[in-house]
Amino acid sequence: MPLQNRVTPFGEIVAQPWRGGLMGNRGCLHGKGTELGVSRWRHQAWVCCTTDYRGRQRDPMPPGRWTTLFFWDEAAALAAGHRPCGFCRRQAYAAFMAAWAAAGLPGGPGDSGPQKVDRHLHRHRVTRTRQQVRYQAPSTVLPDGTFVMVEEGAHMAMLLWQSQMYHLSLADGRYYAAGPPPDHVTVLTPEPMVRVLSAGYRPQTRL
Repeated sequence: MPLQNRVTPFGEIVAQPWRGGLMGNRGCLHGKGTELGVSRWRHQAWVCCTTDYRGRQRDPMPPGRWTTLFFWDEAAALAAGHRPCGFCRRQAYAAFMAAWAAAGLPGGPGDSGPQKVDRHLHRHRVTRTRQQVRYQAPSTVLPDGTFVMVEEGAHMAMLLWQSQMYHLSLADGRYYAAGPPPDHVTVLTPEPMVRVLSAGYRPQTRL
């Protein structure tokens, strides 16, 4: 039985058999067992990490410590509001922070940069009622690596890449070609993340 710790581009935490290429955390979200409680974050430093840092292995849900989350790839992690970890993914973190600064967003490289980045990101991740923040935009202005939704009721996450859409199946974690995007879409990736992508940051994908 898969654990409920796979994160979708909608920011939802679900139980699916795929693990994905990156992991992360938002604090401890489970109780004494492996069931998640009501909370979906305990802090604002949402990061995405490598799954094989120096060969370390650890319990994905140690009591009272953390809940390990998994993402299919970095594009999905960015859509869910997670930035690169500055400890295990230093090169990606440095590139992300440089693009963040180039985009003119608050925070960036420096000692207090991550905290400002996380605070700003959090306002664009979720509403006060824990709903994902989404917005409408012309598809032509969105950079590669952005996740969008084209039909409000379909609940299908589409990755934009080289003027094409790729549907990320939440059942098997695979991408399926879906053709060119329509003129206007609903954007799932937080607006600051989109600006970082526009400034030149290139996320890892598993297309």
